[in-house]
Amino acid sequence: MQEQPPLLQRELLVVTGKGGVGKTTVAAALALACANAGLRVVVCEVSGQSRVPRLLGYEAPVSAGREVELTPRLWATTIDPERALAEWAAREVLPRPLVEALVRSSAFSAFVGAAPGAAELVSATKAWELGRSGGDRGSRWTRRAGYDVVILDAPASGHGLALLRAPRTFADIARIGPIAKQARRAADLIEDPSRTAVIAVTSAEETPVNETLELEARCAAAIGHGPELIVANAIHRGGLRGAEREALTVAASHSGLSGAVLAATRTGDGRARLQAAQLRRLRRHSTAPVTTLPLFGYGALAADEIGDLARALDGPLAA
Repeated sequence: MQEQPPLLQRELLVVTGKGGVGKTTVAAALALACANAGLRVVVCEVSGQSRVPRLLGYEAPVSAGREVELTPRLWATTIDPERALAEWAAREVLPRPLVEALVRSSAFSAFVGAAPGAAELVSATKAWELGRSGGDRGSRWTRRAGYDVVILDAPASGHGLALLRAPRTFADIARIGPIAKQARRAADLIEDPSRTAVIAVTSAEETPVNETLELEARCAAAIGHGPELIVANAIHRGGLRGAEREALTVAASHSGLSGAVLAATRTGDGRARLQAAQLRRLRRHSTAPVTTLPLFGYGALAADEIGDLARALDGPLAA
C-alpha cells in the first residue's frame, strides 16, 4: 500500500463516529491543532448545527452559509442543506428569481427532506467547494476559499457513511450535467486517500468500540479506504493499582472519609480498568492507529480544555 502524507497535509478530514462520544469536540480540537500548526482551516458542521463556535468561546450565533473566524487561521461554518441546494441551483441550473420562489414553497422543503441522499450530497459538495482556491465569484460559500484543510464534522457513523457515498452515487446516476460534474469532483476528493482522511471517534466502551470496528470495514467498502485514525475520547487518566486501592481503604478508615467519597473513587477506578480493557480490544482488532484523549469532567469543556485536546492531537496529525 502506498504511504500517504500526514493528516496535516490532507485537504479534507472527515470526522465521524457513534453519536454521543464527543465527535464535535474532537472536530473542534482537530481544527485548533491544524490552526496552531499554521494552516488556514475551516470546520464545517452539517444540518444547520453550530456547536463548534461555542466550544471555542464564540458566543454569537453563526448562520448557515456564513464563515466566521473563531481564532487566528480558524474559521467555522454550518451547512443548511435546503439553503445550500437552493444556492447551488441558482448558480448552476435555474434563474435566481425562480429558485427564490421555489424555496418559499413548502414543496421544496419536502423535496430536500425526502430525496434520498440529497442532503448528504449537498454537504459533501460544499466541503469540496470550501477547499477550492479562487472559488466561484458571488458564492458566499467561497468568499474565503482556499483553506488549507476542511474539517467536516460529519453525522454519526451510518449517516456519515451515507454522506461519503452520496457523491459517487449521484455521479453514476446523473452521468452528465451540472449535478454529475459537482458530484464527480466531490467523489474524486473523498475517494483519494492522499487528499481525504476519515477520523473515527469512539469512547472506550463495548458498543462504541463494536461500531467503530464495523465502521472501518464499511468505510473501506464505501470509498476505498477506511479511517486513518481512531480517537478514543474521554479516557480516565489511569486506575489505581492494587496497593493504592488498599492504601485508600486504610486512609479512609483513619481519616473519616465518607463512604460516598470512597465509593466514588472505587467507581472511577473500576471505570478506568473497563476502559483499558476496551482499548486493548480496539487496538487488537483495528487497522487504523488508536490515540486517546483524556476525560476532563462530565460537564461542558472550557475553551482552554479544547486547547489541551488539540495539543494531544499534534503528534497523530503530524505522523
